[in-house]
Amino acid sequence: MSQVTFSIPDEILLALKVTPEALASRIRLAAAAKLYEMGQLSSGAAAQLAGVPKPYFLNHLADHGVNTFDLSEEELIHDLRSA
Repeated sequence: MSQVTFSIPDEILLALKVTPEALASRIRLAAAAKLYEMGQLSSGAAAQLAGVPKPYFLNHLADHGVNTFDLSEEELIHDLRSA
């Protein structure tokens, strides 16, 4: 497994009132939701990137303004076969 590391200013953590670990989880979920929305990741792969179960990921897409079921028939069939 690969790792990506970047720095977050302490002021951001203070402003959001979160720990570095909590912010990392939020960023992973937000990035996964955006990549899913852009069609670059399937819902299963996006959930894996976010580090959450697929049902949890799908349930929280609306929190990021992403339509859960905006899939073409082909994408839906692919996702069902990959589940």
